[in-house]
Amino acid sequence: MGKNTTVAVVGGGPAGMVLGLLLARAGIEVTVLEKHANFLRDFRGDTVHASTLALLDDLGLGERFAALPQRRLDRVAAQLDGGLVQIADMSRLPGAHKHVALVPQWDFLDLLADAAADEASFTLIRNADVTGLLRDGDRTTGVRFTDRVTGQEHELTAALTVACDGRHSAVRAAAGLRPRGFGVPMDVWWFRLPRRADDVDGGLGRFTAGHFCVLIDRGDYWQCAYMIRKGSDKALRAKGIGELRRRMVALVPWLGDRVDALESWDDVKLLDVRLDRLRRWSRDGLLLIGDAAHAMSPVGGVGINLAVADAVAAARILAPELRRDGTASTTALRRVQLRRWWPTALVQGGQRLAHRAVLGKALNGDPQVTPPSTGTLPLPIRVARRFPVLQGIPARLVAIGPLPERAPAWARRPEAPGRGTTSGGDSVRSA
Repeated sequence: MGKNTTVAVVGGGPAGMVLGLLLARAGIEVTVLEKHANFLRDFRGDTVHASTLALLDDLGLGERFAALPQRRLDRVAAQLDGGLVQIADMSRLPGAHKHVALVPQWDFLDLLADAAADEASFTLIRNADVTGLLRDGDRTTGVRFTDRVTGQEHELTAALTVACDGRHSAVRAAAGLRPRGFGVPMDVWWFRLPRRADDVDGGLGRFTAGHFCVLIDRGDYWQCAYMIRKGSDKALRAKGIGELRRRMVALVPWLGDRVDALESWDDVKLLDVRLDRLRRWSRDGLLLIGDAAHAMSPVGGVGINLAVADAVAAARILAPELRRDGTASTTALRRVQLRRWWPTALVQGGQRLAHRAVLGKALNGDPQVTPPSTGTLPLPIRVARRFPVLQGIPARLVAIGPLPERAPAWARRPEAPGRGTTSGGDSVRSA
């Protein structure tokens, strides 16, 4: 069965939904293909950064977003062997949003989908499993997909296909594109532990020799990310779930009263950490953005922010041609990469440095915990303590990024009255 559209967006994550919404507001016929029936999945990235919050304001969605249940992180701290230190102060950010919002990603995506549904030129097809590309010679002319409910196969022809389907991109594989990989020293165990009312608020990182763990405050539970040496998952799991419980109690003793909530390894998901980047993000009729073009390390938690920025830049650069000619030239597609390549390479360079200088060395050691002491803290942290204004630098790198993108004028809308309230959300701080 055949269908047609002007732009086919593969993947209904943050990048895909933002791109679909913006193009629809330009009056361009756009179809987003989402593999699942809904957005109710255990996403690992539930952060909405300050630059994305500013984008939502531009789009007239700020109040509706603020009404969603959320936590707000305005400071970031790390527990080192030498004590608790604050490393980022988001109150020093420019603009109206001086925090990172912690919101279930399904709520964020539903908000974007609802806003896009108000546009006549927008279509969202769920349960659409993309299995291949349509081609006319060297030009991509659309996609093949299977309805996961009926099993029926479809073809969707499009003037432009945009891959927003993540680090395991089916579109990228179908196009025969292979990213350049940068070695990473770790994988991540992802799990939940109960949160007590008298626990510290916000996000907390705990670092010591052989151990790295990040705790993210989700209200009634902690979302935990525990880093392990790359490729060690199978051997560690063979030791039983007690191994993870032991490590967590040794690392964060006040979690000792709840680690039994980890009943088996079924409660622990493995994140296969990748850091890679395509040399070329486009071909005739095809563009790749977000993780499909550049998978990010979890260091800094900035992958979603970069993917959304990619989508905004792509919409702003491509919409004029798509409206005028009904297609996007290879020159315009290359301009998207030219715009977004350097912030991506800059962030990935910082992540690679952190991998080599900090994580790689530490994770090669035996995971023992040194009792808290008054030992010397690393020089950058001591300087940031002495001059608190410097804590605004890491805050800006994480919450805004090196090249924030704002919505083009034609996509902006005033806030619809009665659609939301600015009172939603709890402000939280790390201990």
